[in-house]
Amino acid sequence: MEKEHQIFGIRAIIEAIQAGATVDKVYIQKEASSGLMKDLMKVMKRGNINFSYVPVEKLNRLTPNNHQGAVATISPISFFDLETLIESVVENGKKPLFLILDQISDARNFGAIIRTAECTGVNGIIVQKAGSAPVNGDTVKTSAGAVFNIPICKVEHIKDAIFLLQASGIKTVAATEKTDKNIYEIALDEPVAIIMGSEDRGVNPSVLKIVDEKAKLPMFGTIGSLNVSVACGAFLYEAVRQRQQ
Repeated sequence: MEKEHQIFGIRAIIEAIQAGATVDKVYIQKEASSGLMKDLMKVMKRGNINFSYVPVEKLNRLTPNNHQGAVATISPISFFDLETLIESVVENGKKPLFLILDQISDARNFGAIIRTAECTGVNGIIVQKAGSAPVNGDTVKTSAGAVFNIPICKVEHIKDAIFLLQASGIKTVAATEKTDKNIYEIALDEPVAIIMGSEDRGVNPSVLKIVDEKAKLPMFGTIGSLNVSVACGAFLYEAVRQRQQ
């Protein structure tokens, strides 16, 4: 964790949240139960801040300072409002291309995807607040700085984002092996949002039920799947190919 992207100490974290800082995640020492810690929990729940309980050893690795049982990661970017972003893209006459990441948790995969998305003209990336990789030093480095050039939206639930996109006339396409259609049979030269699933589970089954289309990449080797950032690149460049015809 980059030192300039972290806050340690319960009171400091409470004040940062109340001041509107973009707190990605808070790490809480297991079994910590002071009165001030309870205040922090209340503030985090009101602000829908993502947190997890960890051993004190992890907190000690994150910072040598007196953390009081709590360390927070701060995003180096500001996140966009999804509805406002969709309206802006549509009003500008662009043919929208959005990317939804369904709980991709590895910061390096996240950074690599951001880099490819920026290179392929994606208008915005949508992630869920809970369970998604943070925007940290690894993300920034792997994205080669692209994280500062592309809008990223954090939403409470992926399904709500999908419903909003569909209501705005944007087709949703999930990348999944659970379909007979491959990516070359799907029209991507229209307003579209591509959905990539997590590294271990893929796209959530509840999400697959509500998308407009499902598509897979043809596989010819003995390995059954690609790294998610590689698969995402294949999907995005197929969209580029179709849009240039």
